[in-house]
Parts: sequence; structure tokens; C-alpha cells
Amino acid sequence: MEDAIPPVYTRRELAAYFLKLGTWGFGGPVALVGYMHRDLVEDKAWLTEEEYKEGLALAQLAPGPLAAQLGIYIGFVHYRLIGATLAGLAFVLPSFIMVVLLGMAYKLYGGLPWMQAVFYGVGAAVIGIIAISAYKLTIKSIGKLELSAMRSKWMLWLFYIAAIVITVVTEREEILLFITCGILYMLIKAPPQWLKKPVIAPGIILLSIGFWNYDGKTLLRIGWFFLKAGTFVFGSGLAIVPFLHGGVVKEFGWLTEHQFVDAVAVAMITPGPVVITVGFVGYLAAGFPGACVAALATFLPCYLFTVMLAPSFKKIVKNVSIKAFVEGITAAVIGALAGSVIVIGIRSIIDIPTALIAVLAVAGMLYIKKINEPVIIAAAAVIGLLIKAL
Repeated sequence: MEDAIPPVYTRRELAAYFLKLGTWGFGGPVALVGYMHRDLVEDKAWLTEEEYKEGLALAQLAPGPLAAQLGIYIGFVHYRLIGATLAGLAFVLPSFIMVVLLGMAYKLYGGLPWMQAVFYGVGAAVIGIIAISAYKLTIKSIGKLELSAMRSKWMLWLFYIAAIVITVVTEREEILLFITCGILYMLIKAPPQWLKKPVIAPGIILLSIGFWNYDGKTLLRIGWFFLKAGTFVFGSGLAIVPFLHGGVVKEFGWLTEHQFVDAVAVAMITPGPVVITVGFVGYLAAGFPGACVAALATFLPCYLFTVMLAPSFKKIVKNVSIKAFVEGITAAVIGALAGSVIVIGIRSIIDIPTALIAVLAVAGMLYIKKINEPVIIAAAAVIGLLIKAL
């Protein structure tokens, strides 16, 4: 990544662009990476097509939410560490502020009937949205639901199904399962060269409203838990859902089941990366300090992987063993996401109206072109208010 030509934009312009994208960029990770291509490659010509594709490949290969990972890489292209830091902070900051404000409102008004009515409808719609996201990720990352396609990638499908079953049974994330799937797939499909030759293997480094209510022990737990979560998010921000559910609801009890679904809903109605829901979760668990620690711990692995891998990425992207390792992990992570839909759905779909709202959300995502999640969430909120009023 040598700079042959000086950049045509300044660091201030870079930060301003990502601040704007983080403030108004709705539609999820796929839409956000599309906006970056349209704006920075086609319209502004800040990047070449090759530079953009390299960044997108890195974002898909390394752990971290897709859109944030790509944004950090784009900042790194011409301005290295300073650019990566500016782009990452500018992209995440607007939605972080929004979820903290929503967390404050949630603590103030969450017990009121009208707020409960809103989230009655919203929670059901979220289940439908996550279900469709899990389906799309399955098709994109593993393969179509056809016998021939499933036969050719039978091992990935086995990992996927195993992750679904284990997530439903244990109701928590199993990081060891993900790592095991990645290693097994790598060893079988593309074993590293050092395993084939009798040489010493090189070392591998894997790398009022409760605003200020927290305790140090909780902050440490939040930091460690979200650091692990951020390390195993591949491709889509919603892949973090099973991690969060197993930890914040089952293991630590920071949120109730309904609060967790509401937290996912908050991520859907705010712009920027979906993973920013961790700020809302952190706020409910330990006030503003908890929100800061949760967000920093989640995005830190994404940032570090990008700035460490970017200089030598041309070599890394050609390594078939690394690709196979990521494919194995991704199959298990998406399976866990599908399993979490079942676990959360059992608790959130509590009657016929919520079941109908979830079905309508699925239908809207499948059959109405260009509709995005905030529109569905808003419609579900109105339906929830009407149902409770009647």
C-alpha cells in the first residue's frame, strides 16, 4: 500500500464524511458499504476501485463489524494510523451518542404504559428482522438451501447446524465451538504449510437515570466480555446478537429478556453500525461509563486488526489456510445467530398479535423493495400502541 499519488482529500474532509455517514447512514452494513463505494470511489474518486475492493476483502476476512472495518481501512489507505482513528471515531460517535440518549430515555420512561406498548410491537418486529438477516447471511456465507449446494459444502452446513442446536440448548455463546470449527475446516480444507513439512512451526499470536451508576467490578466484566464479543463478529453486526444474549441476559443478568430485545431494536432505529447497540446495553448495565467501556471494547479488536493487517494484506488475502479458518468460524457464528433467533423468539412472541407483527416484518423485508429496518420498527411501534390502546 505505497502512496503513488498524494491524496486528493484532507484528514478534515475524511472525518467530516464519516461523521455524516455515521449520522445519516441507515440500512445496515450492506447499505453502508454501498454508500462508501458510491461516494468515495464513484463520486469523489478518493479511492481507486482496487483500494476499495482490498478494504472490503479485509473487512470480510478479519473479525469486526463489516461497515466499521471498511471505514477504518479507508482511513488507513492514505493517512495511516491517524486516518484510521479519525474515520473510526467519526463513524461510530454519532450513533453512540444516540444510543446513550435513548438509554437515558429508556430508564426514565421504560416503565410507562406507552413506552411498554411501543416496545411490545417493536420487540416482535425485531425477531422478524433478525430472522431474515440470519437467512440472508446463511445464503451469502454458506450457500443456497439446495441439495447440490449443501452436499458440496456439507462440513460448513454441519458446523452451522451444530451451532444452532448448541445455542438453543445452552442459550449462550460458545466461543470454543467457533474456534474449533475454524481450526477443523482449515486443517481439512487447507492445512498450513508448516503442518505439511517437518519444520519448527512459527509462533502464532492471536491477537436519577443511572448516568454515572456503576462499580469497578462490573466495568471490568463489561470490558472483558465485550472485548471477546468484538473479536468474534464476522461480516454483520447482527452476528453479535448470540454473544450478547448469552452474556448480558444469561450469564451476568445485566438485562432482562425484554430489555435485550429492546436493545436490538435501538440498534435498528439508529444510523451507523448495528453493533453500536453495545453502547445501549452498557448504559443499562453501568450508566455512561458502562456505555463507553462496552463500545470501546467492542470496536478495539476491529481497529487493531485493521491497522495491523492492512500493510501486508495483499499477502494475507492469498493465504488459503486463513480463508478456510474464517469460513469455518463464520459458518458456526451464523448458526449461532439462527439459534439465537429461536431462543429470543420463544420469549418475545408471547401471543397472536406479536406473532403477526413478526410475520409482517418478515414479509416486508422479503417482498417490499428498498424498505429498511427503521421503517419497519416505526410501523411496529405504531401497531403496538394501537393494540394496547384498544
